Order: sequence, then structure tokens, then C-alpha cells
Amino acid sequence: MFKRIISTSLSAAFAASLIGSASAADISAAPAMRDMTTMEIVSDMGIGINLGNTFESSGDWIEQWGDGTPNAYETAWGSPTVTEDLIKGYAAAGFDSLRIPVAWSNMMSKDGSYTISDKYMARVKQVTDWALDADLYVIVNLHWDGGWLEKLPTDHDNVMKKYNAIWTQVSDEFKDYGDKLIFESQNEELGWNDVWNQWSGSTNGKAESFGYVNEVNQSFVDIVRNSGGNNAQRHLLISGYNTSIDLTCDPLFKMPADPANRCAVSVHYYTPSTFTILTEDADWGKSAYTWGSDEELAELKQQMDLVKSTFVDKGIPVIIGEYGATKDNKEPESVRRYLTSVCEAALSRGGICPVMWDVTDLHYDRKTYKMKDTELHTNLLALKEKYVTKGPAPSKLMGDANKDGAVNVADLIMVQQFLLGNSELTDWEGADLLNDGVIDIYDIILLRKMLILNH
Repeated sequence: MFKRIISTSLSAAFAASLIGSASAADISAAPAMRDMTTMEIVSDMGIGINLGNTFESSGDWIEQWGDGTPNAYETAWGSPTVTEDLIKGYAAAGFDSLRIPVAWSNMMSKDGSYTISDKYMARVKQVTDWALDADLYVIVNLHWDGGWLEKLPTDHDNVMKKYNAIWTQVSDEFKDYGDKLIFESQNEELGWNDVWNQWSGSTNGKAESFGYVNEVNQSFVDIVRNSGGNNAQRHLLISGYNTSIDLTCDPLFKMPADPANRCAVSVHYYTPSTFTILTEDADWGKSAYTWGSDEELAELKQQMDLVKSTFVDKGIPVIIGEYGATKDNKEPESVRRYLTSVCEAALSRGGICPVMWDVTDLHYDRKTYKMKDTELHTNLLALKEKYVTKGPAPSKLMGDANKDGAVNVADLIMVQQFLLGNSELTDWEGADLLNDGVIDIYDIILLRKMLILNH
């Protein structure tokens, strides 16, 4: 009681200086990073979908024939201009996460500095903001981007300079975003057939190629972690070797050292490609019209068990950044069975988030903002209901005295008024920053320091 009286007196004495110097006008705190592990985050990400063939559209012809705006690239591969209603439609359809593939080289400076266009960055940021406002998790990556990463073994320093420049700029632009924004180091391009061809039967060059993969991923983590703001604690998605489950589960693939211990691993699932990709026979395979045999279901189980035992069971969550199937020349029921089966195989094992690959007019209608196949939609929502437990963020968000999910000047004012005897606290634990069971002037000082540092 004596400590409470002294603290209240101190609070009254310092009220003007504390509140005056920490007003809403001069403190704009970044959204707080919740006290959640990456495993908890991935589990909370539920079911996801890709905004495919949009911001990763690339090609010299776009620069030559387009009007020089971000929209020329955004729509080059068939997507309509993305609207806020289109993004809200994903959330309304029951998706919890949106992956936004990006080709950052589009409209990039040509002076060797690898400066990302302000206009292009702003457009990606706008769509990201719409998704976050819709309460979606967002994965922003570096996608195929014209194939320049393929030159890493022969032009190592220049390629790494470009890679590092991209992530330095992206990290800085988004450093104050909350933990519903996740960065992904690459797409499917980490792996070099010119160094080691997995189909050759030889191991010559295998260690070297894996070494490049590990180097790129480590550079990614180092850049993000050293970029300031919330990036010190941001949850990161590490691209596997060509995002192949078998290759990513190879002992030569190493998760990067991360001081925050907040990394998940990314793999893709398009197995068998004769069903998911081929629409007609090719010299390397015969197009399959159906899917769902005992052998194919067993293969799916084996692959998901492998990724679970290699990563999830060791505390590393997994995001299947892409899984999907073409609908051209395929039995509709087999497509539904495939998408539903992969989704369930991931969710039922825990710690694995499935993110369906989608492009314009495939599964989600970008004009009506609804799923095209209602039966598939119903199946996916049923799996979400069965396996995904969505709940509030942990109650103890340090500094969140009013329990609104963010730490800002409103919390400072609430704690101040509590100590002055003018109000009650909404969340005692959130206000007790020192975790000593007492709310006093020292908690206010620490909270004010948090706000200034975040600003």
C-alpha cells in the first residue's frame, strides 16, 4: 500500500511532463509484435491463398509495350487491377492468409544500385495494407523475378548485391508493420541445376548447390534482423531447396541462424506434376485426367509425414506456400479431391499452413470476389472448422493496458489515469511491464520508453 501511495504521488507530480511529451501527436507506435512463437503464428494462419500472376508478372515486353506504370505489370498476365474489395473478398470467403508473390525488378533502376521503384513499392504496400486491414496474414516474397538469380554460381557477387539490395529496401519499407506481415526469402529458385542436377544420379556439385541455398537464406535473415523496427522479431519464411519436400528435408539443407528464433520453412506441393501441371502429354510425362488412387494418397501421406518429422516435430513450423492443380483437361471431382486432400493432410498434422496457388479465373473469381467452385469452397471451410482453432491473441501483450491489441499512447494515458485514481485498468497484466505484481511509476517510464523506441 505504501508503494502504491508513493507511486501515485510520483505520478501526479510527473503527469504533465509524461503525458505532454508522449501525446498522440508525437508518438505513432508501430503495431506491437505479439508474444507468439512462429509455431503459434503458423497455426493461426489457417488456410491461405495466393494472389498469383499479379505482382510477379515480368518480361521485357511489358516494359516495351506497357505504359510504364505498376498497373502495366500488375495486369500483364491476366489479372484485373487489384481492388480493396477484391482483397476483402478473400477474407469474406474464409481465407486467413494471403501470399503476395512479387517481382521486385519491375521498374527497378538500371544504374547498378538496384533501387526499387517508389511507385512499384507503394502499390505493393497499398495491397498489403488492404489485406492487413482485412485481418489477413500476409506473406510478401521475392518471386522468380526474371531469372537473374540463376546466375549466382557464375556471377556470385553481383547477384548477391542485387538480392541484398532488394531485401534491404523491402525490410526498411515494412519495418514498422506488425507480426501479421511475414517475409519469404525466395520462391522456387534456390537450387541450381547447372551446379547439381538432382536427376543425374550423381552427387557431384550437390553440396555446393546446397551451400548457395543456405548462404542466400542466411543473408536474408541477417538483413531483416538488422533493419530496425519490428523486423528484429518479425516471423520469417525460409525457402527450401527448390521448395521440394524431398530436397528440403535433405540433411544438407540448413535453417539459417536466427537470434530471434522466429523462422518457418517453405515448401511447395504439386505432386504428381502429371496431374497438377500437365494439360496434355509431354516428352517427360503423360497427362493424368484423374487423381486419388490409393498409391497417390499414400504418396501424399508420405510427403507430409516427412516434412512433419523433419521440421514440425523439431519445433520448426512449415508453410506450404503453394499447392494446386490446373483445371484444364482434368476431372472436376479429382481437382476438388486433390485440393481438399492436400489441405487436410497439412492441417491435420499441426504446425503446417497450406496456401493454395491461384491465378485469375482459376479458383477465386476476381470480378465477383467469390470462389468459383462452391463445393470446393464448402470443403475447405469444413476443414478449417475441423482443424483450425482461431482465438484471441495472448492476453499478456506487454504494455497493452486497454487490451485493444496494440501498444500506443492510449495505454500510457490509461495507466497514468489509473495511478491518479481516475480510472480502472482493462488489463492489469498488460500494464505490469516490470512483471512485479505492482502498477507504479516505473511501469509508466518503461511504457513511455517503449513508445519512443517504436516511434
